[in-house]
Amino acid sequence: MDYYLDIKVVPDEEVPIYFIRNKVYSKLHKALFTLQASDIGVSFPLYNIKLGDIIRIHGNKEKLIKLQAENWLGGMVGYCSVSPIQAIPDETVYCTVSRIQSTMTEAKLRRLLKRDSITQDEIKGYKAKMFQQGLDNPYLEIESSSNGHKHRRYIAFGDIVKLPVQGEFDFFGLSKTATIPWF
Repeated sequence: MDYYLDIKVVPDEEVPIYFIRNKVYSKLHKALFTLQASDIGVSFPLYNIKLGDIIRIHGNKEKLIKLQAENWLGGMVGYCSVSPIQAIPDETVYCTVSRIQSTMTEAKLRRLLKRDSITQDEIKGYKAKMFQQGLDNPYLEIESSSNGHKHRRYIAFGDIVKLPVQGEFDFFGLSKTATIPWF
């Protein structure tokens, strides 16, 4: 992973940054799926409580050229400023950027009810515990192209390390084990 490019979301008076960022990220996910790219990672270099307005895409130069040839941004290109593909700085540190999921969700509650694994009396306790364990992490709201449902993809940032860890990324550009350059 020796190259990167930045997608900067350009503010618009009528469309909030988070909405544009979510749409751009959804399009990136579709492009990564189309390319079957498990060697492209994503970071959010301006992360500070919120994800910020830059999505940084990491990979080798050839793969990033191939990604850009897909014209994956489509109509969102007018809401973004895309940097050229650039080499990763020599002096950098690394971290993981991954998905984090709550262990207690409404969907899980519905499955428990369907299987009769939880009684009506236990539902209130489950919901109370579910809200206590809520996630404070930043998230992206992704719309499913198959059914139109929206779901939140909560993001977790790992500890900073000095050496990179190789591995695969999912089609959202995230990994629990592989690191991305952090600068």
